[in-house]
This record gives sequence, C-alpha cells and structure tokens, in this order.
Amino acid sequence: MKLSNLDDLHLFVSLVEAGSFTLAAKELGIAKSKISRRLVLLEKKLGCELLLRTTRKQELTDSGRLLFCASKEHIDALGKVEEALLSSLNQPQGTLNILLPLEFFNKIISTLIGDFLRRYPKINLHCQHYSGSVPEFDPKFDLCFVLHEQALPTTNWIAKELLSFPQSIYLSPTMSSESEIKLLQEESIRPEQLSQYDCILAEGNKPWHFRNGDKIEQVNVSGRVVLSSPEMRLQAAEQGLGLCKLPDYVLKNSLVKVKLLPNSTQNQPLKRLSLSNESVAQRLSVLYQSRNIASKTRTFLDYFQSNVGQLL
Repeated sequence: MKLSNLDDLHLFVSLVEAGSFTLAAKELGIAKSKISRRLVLLEKKLGCELLLRTTRKQELTDSGRLLFCASKEHIDALGKVEEALLSSLNQPQGTLNILLPLEFFNKIISTLIGDFLRRYPKINLHCQHYSGSVPEFDPKFDLCFVLHEQALPTTNWIAKELLSFPQSIYLSPTMSSESEIKLLQEESIRPEQLSQYDCILAEGNKPWHFRNGDKIEQVNVSGRVVLSSPEMRLQAAEQGLGLCKLPDYVLKNSLVKVKLLPNSTQNQPLKRLSLSNESVAQRLSVLYQSRNIASKTRTFLDYFQSNVGQLL
C-alpha cells in the first residue's frame, strides 16, 4: 500500500474497534455513508472483502482480520506520536476498554479504577466482564485480564503473565456426607482419591491439575453442579455440595474452612505426591493486541502492575 492510503487504514482500524458504522462515525466525526464508501473503495483496491455487514452486526473476514492485525500496531504508533504532539502536558487521554473475568476482586479493582481515574482525568474507562476461560478475540478491547492454570491457547492477543495465586481443595466439615467426613479424618489424601467424590466444578469435563515435581498430573473429577462464579462455588461448598477447588484469596475474608494441603498438620490431611502434589496455581495474565500500545493503555497497565500487590 502507498502512504497516501494510511488514512484509509486508520478509518478501517477505527471502524473495527468501534464495532459499528454508527459509533465509528461518531468517533471520527464523519458521516456513516462516507465511511461505507471509503470501505468499499479500500476493498476494491485490495481485491477482497474485509467486513461482513448485516443490519445487526459486523464481522471481520479472514482478510479483514489479517489487515487489522497487521495495521493496528502501526496506526497505534502514529496515534502515540499524535498524542505527544497534541498534549503539551503529555497527559494520556482517550477511552480505554478493558475486559475482566467474572467476580475478580471486584471491590479492589473498583478502588484501583477510582484512584486511577482521579490521577488521570483525561482518560475514560469502560470495563466489561466475561465468564469462562479465555474470551474470543474482540478488537474493541485494549486490555483483557485472564485467570488460567495451563498455558494460554494461541490467539491474536499478546500475553504477559503478572502473578499467580495458590489454590487449595475445600470441603465443609459440618455439611458433608458420612464418606466425606471419613475423608477429612484420613491422615493423608492422594489427589487421585478426589475422583471418588462429588466435586463442585468451574467448567464441565475439566480435570483438576496437581504439581508432581516438574510434572503436572491431572485428576478427572465429576460433580452435580458446574458454577463459573468462584463466589457461587464457595457458597456451594459451604452448603455441602462437594469438594471445591478455589484460589486461596477467595477464602481470605470468609469464615475458616477445612483446607486440604500438602505436608498438612492436624485436620489438614492432603498428602504430597512424590516431590510435590499441591494444586497448580492460578495465574493472572494480561492480553493486549500490539506490543506498541497506546499511551493511555501503557499508563493503566503500569499503574495496575504497581498496585496489583493489593490483590494478595
């Protein structure tokens, strides 16, 4: 492409990020009809369709996704130059879209967001939540925070791991069945024994993972209830619906629970397998679309990393 078409690429990237012609027209300050005509001309120049348009939504074609991913980094780089030139105080500005896991430190995140917005009054922040594992690629989000145990699947995002959280297996000592009570009374518990009991699951048909030295071993577990919300899993465990694997921070401010841990002492009888058999830690990673991210995005990410210790 010639440099004279950089404006077309900027328009295309803005259209994809906005998610609709109406929002893109509002953001760019031009008519929807003009955006539509310029998109058609761009598609003719490239000889391929970039965007599938219906009355309800727009969706990238494979060619459109390729062009977006290849162009966004450079468009963002030009945007950073423009930000520096336009802002004599060098204050980051603009709208930042962030995607967060369901029920992830809501109170603490809200506090961090409030402090951040007071510090950077020219930034607008839009946060949305998702359930499940890694969300689908959505170009409108600048940052996406993901909780995971295993390596993240290949996506169009760039991933950076921030920290990890220990996890444990929990069981109510007052609401459990007779067989579960006996489990609590055993001196040691092997992870594979957990497959014999009802478990409260975050996702159906997903094994639980345990660390055995340098290896990761999995235990196939089953249960009558699947709850993506960690708070709901905690409540289900309190009601005696089965064994529950939870990050330890979920229990931090709750009532004392019976905790099954390796090398445990009285009333804590999970036995270490080989060198180690603790539950695999839950990791927090942040995903973004380009290594050359905008000033507003870098500012929030740096602020989050500096204050993320409050999550522990």
